[in-house]
Amino acid sequence: MGVILLEALLALAVFVFIIWWTMFSGRKRGEPPARDDPQSQAQQPAAGPPDRPH
Repeated sequence: MGVILLEALLALAVFVFIIWWTMFSGRKRGEPPARDDPQSQAQQPAAGPPDRPH
């Protein structure tokens, strides 16, 4: 009985660690600003296809 409980707790710990790792190990400075934010559009060039030589 104790081995089953230990295995269940270990599986729960692995599950919680995977969830924590995927949620909190992202970008160091957070998410980039939203595209529809007026301040972010002033700082970044307009997104579009790159210019092609003719």
